[in-house]
Amino acid sequence: MTPTAPLVSEAVREPLPLADVDLADLDNFTDGVTPWRMFHTLRHEDPVHWQPEESPNSGFWAVTRHADIARVDRDAETFTSTRFVNLEEVDDDQIARRASLLELDGVRHRALRRLLQRQFGAGVINSYADFLRGLTATTLDAALAKGSFDFVKEVSADFPINVLARLLDVPPEDNQRLIDWGNRIIGNTDPDYADVLLHSAESERYRDLPFRSPASLEVFAYGRELARRRRGGTGTDLVSRLVNETPRDGVPLSPQDFDNYFLLLVVAGNETTRHTITHAMLALLQHPEQLARLQEDPSLIPGAVEEFLRWASPVYHFRRTATRDVELGGRHIQEGDKVVMWFASGNRDEEVFPDPYGFDVTRRDNDHVTFGKGSPHLCLGNLLARTEIRILFEELIPRLSDIHLTGAVPRVRSNFVNGVKRLPVEVTLA
Repeated sequence: MTPTAPLVSEAVREPLPLADVDLADLDNFTDGVTPWRMFHTLRHEDPVHWQPEESPNSGFWAVTRHADIARVDRDAETFTSTRFVNLEEVDDDQIARRASLLELDGVRHRALRRLLQRQFGAGVINSYADFLRGLTATTLDAALAKGSFDFVKEVSADFPINVLARLLDVPPEDNQRLIDWGNRIIGNTDPDYADVLLHSAESERYRDLPFRSPASLEVFAYGRELARRRRGGTGTDLVSRLVNETPRDGVPLSPQDFDNYFLLLVVAGNETTRHTITHAMLALLQHPEQLARLQEDPSLIPGAVEEFLRWASPVYHFRRTATRDVELGGRHIQEGDKVVMWFASGNRDEEVFPDPYGFDVTRRDNDHVTFGKGSPHLCLGNLLARTEIRILFEELIPRLSDIHLTGAVPRVRSNFVNGVKRLPVEVTLA
């Protein structure tokens, strides 16, 4: 254990009173421990829990057990994504302007998903293996040569963004802009990242933009220029496919559809993989015996990736909205209520994971819900993320003789993304 990154397994031994649980208080998500204590209490005492919120929001049902999360995620007819997937409550005009692939269900959702599904399939992703190993080597050569460095900046953020740049066919010199856009958009509740904090008076000026972030306008402008250059061409990158192919439902992408799809690729293509890599590295630092296992037997790394994903839970939650009155976990949910799947809690459910607060790179039957569970919204890029994480650690671990923390590990102030801002480390090479 390190003094700057406490072990959750020790913290949850002290019960958190149910009255102290507040999933809407973002300050509860900055110490790396309190969220897990809250989830632990809810799973055991009130697994479908009504969580009040401050105005302008009206509260939500917090679903914290694995089985209930899976039920909600699979039933898009009863629990729809079309009223949005984060906690912000939006009106019909905002939905019409801001809806992306994430906020669609049914035929249109399937049609837009299939536009890029093949590009994230096994055949294409496996063809990237040599590229990914070469890119990993370049990233690690630069970082490890420094001896002491911020693992987030030099490895976790650098590697996935280079992969995204390849998929979008944009130059590496644009990488930092892509990273900054993701930080500013997803970190819209963190004063270190946000241009305008969500629900501040100033955010009303940007109410029709994704995440109410003015950075969205910059992403839109960047994507539109790429679209202009590639429309009518023969490229196979993601942008070319979006502008030159018609969805299977026969309805072409509108300019607004393209804007929102492109922004989703920029954000989702970097943020979750980056935070999973960071949390996995932190877990290995906190559990050196697990790092030693992987050093002794690198064949364990592919299986360990699933434990990395369970442990990291890079997205705390996704929201659905009830389309009808329904019973869930002994609670009566009314039509129109927000129903929030806390994936991070499901990944610590004792009914599914023996010793859920134990980090075990040899864990088998790892039925985590990090990418969703049986949902039509199962993460489109899950295979790419798994491949990136596996290759990075296959290349990194053999190079390490020693690695340890040298400072604090600040978290993103968010109950949506489980993010780490910095991970200062010092390494000794093997």
